[in-house]
Amino acid sequence: MIRSPHILPALLLAAGTAAAPLLAPSPALAAEEASADAIAGKYAELLERDYLYPETGKKYADAIRAGIAAGRYKGLSGEALGQAIDSDINAVSPDGHLRLRVPEAAAGAAVAPGGAAPVRRPPKVPVEQAGWIAPGIAFVRFNVFPNDAAVTAQAAKFMADHADAKAIIFDIRTHNGGGLDQMDVIFPWLFGKDTRLVTMATRASVDAEGGSPISGVPSMRMAKGDADMVAREHWATPNADARLRDAKVYVLTSGASGSAAEHFALAMKHSGRGTLVGAPTAGANHFGRGEDLGGGYGAFIPVGRTYDPVTGKDWEGEGVLPDIAVAPADALVRALTELGVAPAEAKTLSDAHMPSWPMERRKPRGTKASGG
Repeated sequence: MIRSPHILPALLLAAGTAAAPLLAPSPALAAEEASADAIAGKYAELLERDYLYPETGKKYADAIRAGIAAGRYKGLSGEALGQAIDSDINAVSPDGHLRLRVPEAAAGAAVAPGGAAPVRRPPKVPVEQAGWIAPGIAFVRFNVFPNDAAVTAQAAKFMADHADAKAIIFDIRTHNGGGLDQMDVIFPWLFGKDTRLVTMATRASVDAEGGSPISGVPSMRMAKGDADMVAREHWATPNADARLRDAKVYVLTSGASGSAAEHFALAMKHSGRGTLVGAPTAGANHFGRGEDLGGGYGAFIPVGRTYDPVTGKDWEGEGVLPDIAVAPADALVRALTELGVAPAEAKTLSDAHMPSWPMERRKPRGTKASGG
């Protein structure tokens, strides 16, 4: 996901809970919502028009329109509608970013078995536990890369404040996406020369209409790409301060590291600038923009993909693979011991810096694996 004005909030089930039964929406809620068929029809239209692979976009649209014709969405709302539409989408081809966003009131209508209230977490704090974790070793956790100048300033300050570090550990084990702004104040500290990081290609018809979410970003440079796509390369341009150019860099990953987090991980891996420690990332490659479907419903429409400029390979479905494969909960211990910290101390520091959010890959809604 790129450019945070278009980011849709992540919809997460409480870890370890089964899919919850749904309550019927209240009459007041139902009256406020557009009809299920209208929402589905709008979604189909946008997928056919803008999805990065035109043939797949048409197949998605055809599947949704077949669902409308068969009456599969009649009378559904909230999570039930999301389950039905997402199931039809996933039957065509899973995409790590395709998930119907439902109104908050409807999403909150689910209850746990036995009538218990659902576990609802507060929004993620973008930056956590930034500071010195051990002598000469800086640590920071990013949970999201938002379009927020204050967070960008916070990221820039972290780099400046720790410019004498011999090593930096970036924890993205619970990072679920965002944009380029924070990356573009981090990378200039880490590279000694202009460095091509990744390539991002947008569907040409979307780009021509000014719909590319990366158009006009200073760190993006035009490049040659696939037919019917407009390619731009993400570059790191060094700043004037050379202190961190030889610092060791470790990036902690998990199955929950998604979208822009995976962009960050691939950039560090492809360039050889950082060592990835943990598990394969979420496999949610495609970037795009949010769209309003009416009635409080929304969708994220993927319009492009990010890939390794050398191999042409992206990470959709598979994820970015770690250089050192360990259980995500053990990733910080491993990074610290690689940096010379004694194992017992590394374990104590890891326990004190353990993320509070799940570190497992989210199961797509509407699939058998998620109970849909």
